[in-house]
Amino acid sequence: MKILLLNDVGTATGGAETQMLSLRDNLRSLSHDVRLFSSQAKPVADSPLLSEYSCFGTNTLFQVVSQTANVSAYVNLRRVLNEFQPDVVHVRMFMWQLSPLILPLLEEVPCLYQTAVYKAICPMGTKVLPDGSPCKYSAGKACFDSGCLTPQSWVMYMLQRQLWLRWRHAFDAVVALSHAMKANLEAEGITPVKVVHNGVRKRPQRPLLNKPPTVAFAGRLVSEKGIDVLLKAFARVKQQVPLAELVIAGQGIEFNNLQLLAGELKVNTSVKWLGHISREELEQHFDLAWVQVVPSLWAEPFGNVTTEAMMRGTAVIASATGAQPEIVSNNNTGFLVPPGDVDALADALLKLLSNRELAEVMGKAGRKRAMEEFSEEQRTQSFLDIYQEISAQKIQKLVC
Repeated sequence: MKILLLNDVGTATGGAETQMLSLRDNLRSLSHDVRLFSSQAKPVADSPLLSEYSCFGTNTLFQVVSQTANVSAYVNLRRVLNEFQPDVVHVRMFMWQLSPLILPLLEEVPCLYQTAVYKAICPMGTKVLPDGSPCKYSAGKACFDSGCLTPQSWVMYMLQRQLWLRWRHAFDAVVALSHAMKANLEAEGITPVKVVHNGVRKRPQRPLLNKPPTVAFAGRLVSEKGIDVLLKAFARVKQQVPLAELVIAGQGIEFNNLQLLAGELKVNTSVKWLGHISREELEQHFDLAWVQVVPSLWAEPFGNVTTEAMMRGTAVIASATGAQPEIVSNNNTGFLVPPGDVDALADALLKLLSNRELAEVMGKAGRKRAMEEFSEEQRTQSFLDIYQEISAQKIQKLVC
């Protein structure tokens, strides 16, 4: 089968991108001809572009315009479709760079849209208001009134939204990362929605745990990730587990504020900041972790770091929001805590950091669950089944 993958970004610098690249690798291992089309935009400047085809992309202020109407994406994708003639097109993220202008080109080919974020129903892609609270409004005037968008960006987003609504029928199937995401999309009129969880690569189980008791976090250092809540909880745990350490991997706009907070909490000497590192380096550091924490304040559509930790054999403490309750089995593979609740997070951390045997047991249960329910192979087969389904549907439509 000839499969064309579309994604805004073609570098291995984010969860959506690494998932698309791993899907390409998995499909190729099954002898499918798979190629990736992306913009040339790079979230991290020195990261290599890994797509076979590309078009204009930018991270400058001009992105407000190009994400609405990227003419380069239209022209280049038209050429690629004529040259490659794919049997199926799989679109993941397209409304940050590629723009809805590409959709009319996809009307004659079996095509699915895999929603990695909430961009189809929210200009920010998160359904979170500026004050950090969940957004319960439909996209429109509320996006301006709530302060999410400036007047200029609001106008461009409204145009992008109209183009999306006009041409979204080009997709023969919509796929969400979780049942929580499916519910949010269907509440906004996007139906029907299938669910395919992200896949995680199999790897050997980590070594047996050793001292010191270590907590790990991986992700962007932004307010909605809840790292400040983690630091406050960790400070309380340090009072009872003095040798505990915290390892934080990632970069973001909150880095300086978080370092200041660690100093104020007097735990700065026990916190190690790794910055942005490769997946291989991260796994080496996190092999030592007794627990990995996912303290998100917003309803994340999935959570790759959770399944990665489970595949490693690490217990997970996660906020009981978004897709996390679908991944973490409470009191079995780890603990679920209310988002933003410092006391609840501290109590859960204390249970694991003071009991190495419990951390081992929960870690092994998490690995078993990851192997059985979240492997890359399962994800890939699910998409192959959908490719076959929408191909048959498209043929039937053309015949009729």
